[in-house]
Amino acid sequence: MTSELPYGSWPSPLTAEAVATASPRIEGARFVGDEVWWGQSVPEEAGRTAVRRRTASGDVLDLIGAPWSARSRVHEYGGGAWTAVADDALVFVEKSDQRVWLMKEGDTTRPLTPLAGDMRFGGLTWQGGRLLAVRETHHGDRVPRRDIVEIPLDGRAAKDAKALPSLVEDSHFYAHPTLSPDGSHLAWIAWDHPDMPWDRAELRVGRLEDGLVAEWATVAGGSTSPLQPVWLDDDDLLYSDDPTGRWNLWRLRLTADLHLEPVAPADADTGGPLWVLGQRWFAVLEDGRVVAVRTNGADELVVIGADGSVQSVPTTLAAELSVEDVRGSRILLSGAGPAGPALWEIDVDDPGAARMVVGAASRWDAEWMPRARAVSVDGPRGPVHAYDYPPTNPDATGPQDELPPYVVFVHGGPTTHVGGTASAKIAFFTSRGVGVLDVNYGGSSGYGRAYRERLRGQWGVVDVDDVIAAATGHADAGRADRERLAIAGGSAGGWTVLCALTMSDAFAAGISRYGVADLRLMAEDTHDFEATYLDSLVGPLPAAEALFVARSPLSRLDRLRTPLLIEQGLDDLMVPPTQSEAVRDVLKANGVPHAYLAFAGEGHGFRRAETVVRQLEAEIAFLGQVLGFEPPDIPPLELD
Repeated sequence: MTSELPYGSWPSPLTAEAVATASPRIEGARFVGDEVWWGQSVPEEAGRTAVRRRTASGDVLDLIGAPWSARSRVHEYGGGAWTAVADDALVFVEKSDQRVWLMKEGDTTRPLTPLAGDMRFGGLTWQGGRLLAVRETHHGDRVPRRDIVEIPLDGRAAKDAKALPSLVEDSHFYAHPTLSPDGSHLAWIAWDHPDMPWDRAELRVGRLEDGLVAEWATVAGGSTSPLQPVWLDDDDLLYSDDPTGRWNLWRLRLTADLHLEPVAPADADTGGPLWVLGQRWFAVLEDGRVVAVRTNGADELVVIGADGSVQSVPTTLAAELSVEDVRGSRILLSGAGPAGPALWEIDVDDPGAARMVVGAASRWDAEWMPRARAVSVDGPRGPVHAYDYPPTNPDATGPQDELPPYVVFVHGGPTTHVGGTASAKIAFFTSRGVGVLDVNYGGSSGYGRAYRERLRGQWGVVDVDDVIAAATGHADAGRADRERLAIAGGSAGGWTVLCALTMSDAFAAGISRYGVADLRLMAEDTHDFEATYLDSLVGPLPAAEALFVARSPLSRLDRLRTPLLIEQGLDDLMVPPTQSEAVRDVLKANGVPHAYLAFAGEGHGFRRAETVVRQLEAEIAFLGQVLGFEPPDIPPLELD
């Protein structure tokens, strides 16, 4: 029987503990012999990344147990931290020392790279009997050096870095190295400061002599952003690029005149921002068909035939799709589904027989999960896209004369996007009677280059205008209580939270998770991958210093009178604790209600189960105090 209860006070079975362990991150997957191997975060084990296997009999076993953790720090965001070698060995980057290790059943785990200086590896890939990787070498305060290297499996490089052959080294950044089938050529993606890979990059092809690149040429990009080259044969490349404003597939014949043709063009993206190494948006099936992810706000999985025909493949996954591996007509597909992140094995010719390899097994019925509703509102520069997750609880309903409180979620990046699928973290709020509006503000990916470039030079302006337009438009449509709107975000999303709270009175409460507060400090402290990101988002220093000061929330915190919850990892290298602490100190001096939660052992993003539990309970308790409701069975949060 449904009870009428005030919004925010609904009883819910979605405890913070259940949510914290229901959202494992999938970190790559491979078909290995008759098994499936995959990487998976383990929140209850300090957030480490395990590599696991599902045997032919269906048993799930750890390939590397605690305390091993497969996580790369190349570009700081990592990616491609493990791969399979042949059918019986695992190579992985160990988080603690960033060395590459070899693990073979029945043998000891042994290092393949040296413990010398600050040397990191990522984007591991086994091709043509060669283990390739992107290497990043740090030398004190100097700019890191990167190259594509081959890692010998015999262990001779474990004590001698000179035993790591460098295939190519002439750019700031590398991704997607791939060998031609005959081993005579290497293709890769490269880019240089001040560009980010989604602004401008190059697809290069090099001729190999004695295993190293003797000469190379740029075959695509320069003013566009090519991604993920795949060899179809010794002379044909398939890759994604966005000369039309959308990342679409292109086939390049490496003849004297470089014959180029589009492959099933669409008003959708097969590609995305290259934040981590090893991302895959498409793959070639055994019979030559292509399976691809297409994104236009939400994700769709399609199969493209040799004749250009396109067939949609149904899947329960709806966002953050990645084609991890293929075998015959079967694929391993990771992404976010109704219960959270998951990995599925799908036969594209028989999708009804798909089976989940691993995922967030729902501990509650589907009726507890809100259904996403795509919405668009008019913003100052055009439509603003978002997903609405209304309060959803089969046992409760709100009073007829009351509108629900809403929290506006602001994603990080800022060059990324959110898809239209509910997560356990979203349901934690909606099941208690608090709606969630997840906004893809101007600058987000997933809607084409023009939408993405709305933020160019306008960070702290367009994003702020758009989240305010989305929130107030939602209230004006009668879906949310105008007086009980909150805003929450992390990293770049935390920046937008702080900007919005210091530039408007649209929100009654704010939650900043490791948010950027001072652009000048960010420019000084940030890592090399993002060292010139602010050039495109705001402007280059020193010419744009006045803008850096004017846009930074820290410059106008005297205007901040909105209660704020601040959450910060003490090991965060990308947004150091000093930024959150500066905001806390001003709030305290100005007598603004706030709470500051600092988490030891956490970096940029929270991975430990105990941290996520504390975070969720603190956030709903904070919103209850400020917006005027009492969430049941939630410990109180003391505001300073």
